[in-house]
Amino acid sequence: MAGRSRVELGCDDCEHDSARRCPVVLGGANEDRGWCTAAAYSKPEASSDYFIGVTSIKINQIAVPDIDTSLLAIDHEGNGGTKISTVTPYTVLQTFIYNAVTKFFKNQLSGIPTVRAVAPFGLCFNSTDINGTRGGAGVPEIDLVLQNETVYWSIFGANSMVQVSDEVLCLAFVDGGVNPRTSIVIGGYQLEDNLLQFDLGASRLGFSSSLLFRETTCANFNFTFSA
Repeated sequence: MAGRSRVELGCDDCEHDSARRCPVVLGGANEDRGWCTAAAYSKPEASSDYFIGVTSIKINQIAVPDIDTSLLAIDHEGNGGTKISTVTPYTVLQTFIYNAVTKFFKNQLSGIPTVRAVAPFGLCFNSTDINGTRGGAGVPEIDLVLQNETVYWSIFGANSMVQVSDEVLCLAFVDGGVNPRTSIVIGGYQLEDNLLQFDLGASRLGFSSSLLFRETTCANFNFTFSA
């Protein structure tokens, strides 16, 4: 791993609207539209992957208990932390984090019957009992909390649930084992219709939550607007 550098991304504070969907974009402009900025810094060790500083996970705006927060940090050997991956199909969680998240998510949907899991997923529900919304399946949102409680990446039903059959919806997170190199890998499914902007020169990342709430998608988003 020598000679390569990790870019670790953090975010500045911002004010979230009533729907708790506050985009974070580059440069600090457009504050009148509720935009915010995210900063990054480089560390001299480890990899060329892009990491964000997740400090906790919330479901239904409640912190998931029983998560070992030491797994969320990057240790002196470069293990742990959270990275963004466009080649990993679904978000992968270290086993202890996965167990805590799936248990709590299931509890928050206690009125919805579970069904036999469909690989590679471990938690599936009878979809006939779950309503649809603009943001996908009507399930509790999952928030990846960054350096403080006001900065978080919200994952709604369109990015958290996979329709595997006419009557089965599965939580789109998979078990990554006990000793993965990285504790959380945010996969491509969770990135769909979420706008990410990388400014490598300024070491900054911009991100939004689901564009579906803005009645658009990445396929028809206007990428010519001025940030």
